[in-house]
Amino acid sequence: MIDERRIARWITDAVVRRPVLWRLLRGRMRDMFERIAPTWETRIGPHHLGALRLALDDIAPPARVLDVGTGTGVAALALADLFPSAEVTGVDLSPAMLAEAERKGGRVRYEVADAADLPFGDGSFDLVVLMNAVPFFDELARVTAPGGTVAFSFSRGAETPIYVGDERLRAELGRRGFTDFAAFAADPATAFRARKR
Repeated sequence: MIDERRIARWITDAVVRRPVLWRLLRGRMRDMFERIAPTWETRIGPHHLGALRLALDDIAPPARVLDVGTGTGVAALALADLFPSAEVTGVDLSPAMLAEAERKGGRVRYEVADAADLPFGDGSFDLVVLMNAVPFFDELARVTAPGGTVAFSFSRGAETPIYVGDERLRAELGRRGFTDFAAFAADPATAFRARKR
């Protein structure tokens, strides 16, 4: 597991700095998550959703929600419960992770998709969520509707293997027209929220 964590952190750091590297590293990340899909939920604890819930507590109910890097659907199912009238879609690069998510049932629609090239139109979602997922900022800005919200959550804060710090999130999102930045913590989880102008 330690090697997997190091690999995930290395890939995240590399791709956030230079998104073009994703073409070379995507297969390695997908293969890793394909392998660990059956045991993924043994690796997360009860704190997993705490900071995300805080970040979404006071936003207007969205009509359409996208969970990027949904994995086994933990966050997507929580979003469907939190926003019962919203249409919730979860996407992930790993078919094995989505197979685990679909076994749970619920009213979330799952789709295999690459976060670097999302199969949705511009401004399709009022809320875009990433929990422990590599952000591709141009795509996030493209699919988030004007006035919409994007929320990032890291279940173990800076210790999360797939982690991007608040300073980087603020800078990247600010360049793409996001404002109203806010940070949240529910130890050890952290979250960051922004609104698209």
